[in-house]
Amino acid sequence: MSRLKNDASEPKRALVADPDTARLAETVAALTSAGFSVRSACDADSLADALEHGPSDVVVLDNDLRGFRPTNGSPVLLMLDPADELDVAALEAWRIADFVYHGQAPEIRAHRALVLTHRATERTSRRAKAESLRESLRKVSAAIRSTIDPGQIALHLVEGIGGALGADHVWFTTFQDARVTQVSAEWNAPGAANGVLPDELSDESTMFELAARLWAEAEVQPLRGRGAPSSRSVVVPVGEGHLVLGVIWIARPDTAQEWTRAEIGLIQHVSGNLAYALMQSHLIGAQQMVMLKLHELDQAKTDFLTTVNHELRTPLTSIAAYVDMIRSGAGGAVPPSVGRMVDVISRNAERLRQLIEDMLTVSHQDTAGDLQLSRVNVGTVLKLVVAALQPLADSRSLSLTVMHAPGTVIVQGDEAKLEQVFSNIISNAIKFTPHGGHVAVSSGISIGPGTVPSVVVRVEDTGVGIPSNEVDRVFTRFFRASNASTAAIPGSGLGLAIAHDIVKRHAGRLDVESELGVGTTVSVRLLLDTGS
Repeated sequence: MSRLKNDASEPKRALVADPDTARLAETVAALTSAGFSVRSACDADSLADALEHGPSDVVVLDNDLRGFRPTNGSPVLLMLDPADELDVAALEAWRIADFVYHGQAPEIRAHRALVLTHRATERTSRRAKAESLRESLRKVSAAIRSTIDPGQIALHLVEGIGGALGADHVWFTTFQDARVTQVSAEWNAPGAANGVLPDELSDESTMFELAARLWAEAEVQPLRGRGAPSSRSVVVPVGEGHLVLGVIWIARPDTAQEWTRAEIGLIQHVSGNLAYALMQSHLIGAQQMVMLKLHELDQAKTDFLTTVNHELRTPLTSIAAYVDMIRSGAGGAVPPSVGRMVDVISRNAERLRQLIEDMLTVSHQDTAGDLQLSRVNVGTVLKLVVAALQPLADSRSLSLTVMHAPGTVIVQGDEAKLEQVFSNIISNAIKFTPHGGHVAVSSGISIGPGTVPSVVVRVEDTGVGIPSNEVDRVFTRFFRASNASTAAIPGSGLGLAIAHDIVKRHAGRLDVESELGVGTTVSVRLLLDTGS
């Protein structure tokens, strides 16, 4: 009978429990001779005390004391009489266990105890290796998920798997598929010759058929390397859903152990993470390309509008200058009929100038710099805007009134931008109110429980109103209400869009309430500056 040796540098600890004192002494002597450090117990009480006060690498236990076996997972060698009934199921439940008969020589007990300790050591070693491999492949998965570059993902895979599995070669490729970027990567261990793919992977069609079959069966396939006959290799499919996306080939030396189920399971887990990462990478890459194209188109639009505005403004300035010269009589006296024509030219030139300014403002909205903030007197700004628009209201026989909040109302804002907001809103009210109507401008302070004090400017008109199903769209660029287009009321559909953007940048709010045929109320709410 071959005999195992106990490591003298680290003697195994044995606990022997037997009510037969003579047999107990024989067993202790045999185990001591085999190199064990031995403790003993002759009854249930001493066994319980021994189990409580010291660990054991193996417990040699008489069948009469089996009810007091260790519960910490230590290997158990059970001693029994041939007439005793052996509960095999209970023995298997003890994880690492064996039995001997009383009549067998003590040396056999010592040998069986050594076998059990070696089995326990190997089991612990396998568990440690499995946990180490699991941690290594967990790091591979983390590295794969850390980037959206498909080339880097593939490199992390082959290098990580190669190092974790002690491989000589790792090769990976994707197939042509709309869901992933086509990419390949290869890794060879330091000092190892370049790997040669086996016949099953040398042809793309054959490789795809093999990978598709393995993916459908949720299996892997061991292979022999055509150019590396002394290697153990395995093919692992990469897929998602019902379709295969790629394939991994891993080869390690023939001296390595056969592929274990744990290794294959962990590799398949990494393969799942790989498929997800590649699909995410492809999707994000496609989104980034779309965003880049949209940015380029937006920049081209901005450049076009800037160029067009410049090209339009130059001749428009010349037209306005010549109109002013004609009116001043530089070319001679102007008959009344010609004067009326000149007035039409002047009004339309002004409309065109305003349209150019609005288009230029819109083109710069998304790239505008910071607001030039200062303490702005809302009442002063409203007076300036109303004074500038009074002639327009008079020309349409409209009543334009202003009612300011008592005292001085101050906000933190860009004065020029806020003037543009109120100018756009009030001019809109005048434009959409029929002759003889009324436009009322008012400002007040709103203070509510749990709210920040704010300034509210309201512009109410008795105009044509807006259809209820179109109110939510009035802040959309270039949108014009259907009744405005039908009535041929001039406008670009940019005024409220510009005002809304400016108010939003001031952390304010712009609201519109309207009733068709009755009128419209536009409210601007801005934070009140309560500082001194």
